[in-house]
Amino acid sequence: MAQKTVVVGMSGGVDSSVAALLLKEQGYRVVGLFMKNWEEAGENGACTAEEDFEDVRRVSGLLDIPYFTVNFSAQYMERVFSYFLREYRAGRTPNPDVLCNREIKFGPFKEYAKELGADYIATGHYCGISHENGVHRLLKAKDKNKDQTYFLNQLSQQQLEGVLFPLAAYDKSEVRSLAEKNGLATAKKKDSTGICFIGERNFRKFLQEYLPAQPGEIRTLEGERVGEHLGLMYYTLGQRRGLDLGGRKGEDGRWFVVKKDLKNNVLYVSHGDESPLYSDSCTVEEMNYIPYPPAQREFDCTAKFRYRQEEQKVHVIRTGERSLKVIYDSPQRAVTEGQFAVLYDEIQCLGGGIICSAE
Repeated sequence: MAQKTVVVGMSGGVDSSVAALLLKEQGYRVVGLFMKNWEEAGENGACTAEEDFEDVRRVSGLLDIPYFTVNFSAQYMERVFSYFLREYRAGRTPNPDVLCNREIKFGPFKEYAKELGADYIATGHYCGISHENGVHRLLKAKDKNKDQTYFLNQLSQQQLEGVLFPLAAYDKSEVRSLAEKNGLATAKKKDSTGICFIGERNFRKFLQEYLPAQPGEIRTLEGERVGEHLGLMYYTLGQRRGLDLGGRKGEDGRWFVVKKDLKNNVLYVSHGDESPLYSDSCTVEEMNYIPYPPAQREFDCTAKFRYRQEEQKVHVIRTGERSLKVIYDSPQRAVTEGQFAVLYDEIQCLGGGIICSAE
């Protein structure tokens, strides 16, 4: 039987390195493919692309697998970064990682992998997948703390076809241990955090390069003016740091953001009483179902409204082909417009959509 080829998306991190190692041990012909998604002029570039590619080269050399690099910067700028800016301009808080998976890693990347002769593609995501009778289901990972199905909630059946997730049954500690045991250069490399194109830089300073700031008033919900904001796009619900309210201390501690009024360019803050941050339900648009929409109009499941959150019990009402109302069993704090509401059952991710409003 002919050996099957898997093209692994290698980022230069420990997870994708171990994914390549495991697939090679399973008898596949493994090919590494490094993506460059961001072009940065000047010496203070955010992405560590050169260092990361050097780690891919080292790991590939040790595993004795061929490796390639491909530049998707133009596609990233058009499909992901433009969306990122558009959402911030509209006062929402986007999640570009979700879009990067849908628009790049499981789009142009997959097409390019096929040109390299791929039977399958694989990544170092912590999640599982099942392929049965042409139906592809996205499964939760063994490591609940690292499960990354949240970031893959927008993938279609076509995108999930022929995909392998080798880390499904591994904890992060086991992955690092395997990397160390096999002498991989990435064994002790720190996990990347945040958004690639911002990196370690000051977020506000970065955003100012692309979107002109519009300062305005900071008010309490009662209407009292307590300060000035630098631009609504720099703030998100529940935020406590960076409000620059100086010596103004609330009776019950620090101030936090409760609302953004885009029309009047006013940022609303409160202190002590967090009840304005809580909602009982939210509306969701652009819902992507995995593997397909449920037959019933209403159903119970669990949901996450941000990545680092435990699943919450919810009741879902389908209000349209791709729209939902999600009613929480218990009130949720700082459910944020522009983020993704992602649905789950006991073992799988059922898909997700963009939060439009919290009520």
